[in-house]
Amino acid sequence: MENTNKILEGVITNSVLHKANTRGHANHGWLESYHTFSFANYQNPERMNFGVLRVLNDDRVNQGMGFGEHPHDNMEIISIPLDGDLEHQDSMGNSTVIKEGDIQAMSAGTGIFHSEYNKNKDQLVKFLQIWIYPNQKNVTPRYDQITLDLNDRHNKLQQILSPNPEDDGVWIHQDAWFHIGKFDNDFSTLYELKKTGNGIYAFVLKGDFTIGNIALNERDGLGIWDTNTIKITANSANAEILLMEIPMKL
Repeated sequence: MENTNKILEGVITNSVLHKANTRGHANHGWLESYHTFSFANYQNPERMNFGVLRVLNDDRVNQGMGFGEHPHDNMEIISIPLDGDLEHQDSMGNSTVIKEGDIQAMSAGTGIFHSEYNKNKDQLVKFLQIWIYPNQKNVTPRYDQITLDLNDRHNKLQQILSPNPEDDGVWIHQDAWFHIGKFDNDFSTLYELKKTGNGIYAFVLKGDFTIGNIALNERDGLGIWDTNTIKITANSANAEILLMEIPMKL
């Protein structure tokens, strides 16, 4: 209760702020990627993970280009398209296209191969690639994809991921809950963490926010732990934010 009171009073005591311009950056011509955490050639020992959140990549892929077939294992992989159409194929036999409003999750488990391409020849595809350490190893690989109603995130937090197959959103092998909200200017809401000991990582998709006493701008990330409630306030119109509640212990 003490931590909650501090949050509501506007003070966050345990947090880490990752400003957008401090992220790792790679430009391969066909791919431009910003890495919140260490990935590929960007290696920062102070940014290996936040709890079980291992990768948060902000990717832009040129027209008709993409990632050729490559392997994964023992990782929960979530893709959130922000603009354009992303074509996916994998060794489980899935061949799909995901776009804004869709959420894709894969449990790599014992091992999968997949590829991802920009389906369009006339526009970029922009998406977030997120990796979460699972709470079970060597599970049977699985694929999950849903389409959400974007209106359900206007001035509220729309759940897009959980640990429960019967709950809203996709599900993964981890005690994690993801939400996206799109808010009017000056709109405020509270998020109450669902599991004791979890932390939360907030990532600003558009606009400006204040969480507690900390100001955030577009593509900034903020990790918070040792609390059970946070207060979120939009400081611009059509401000959009992704909240990832995750276990802090690997």
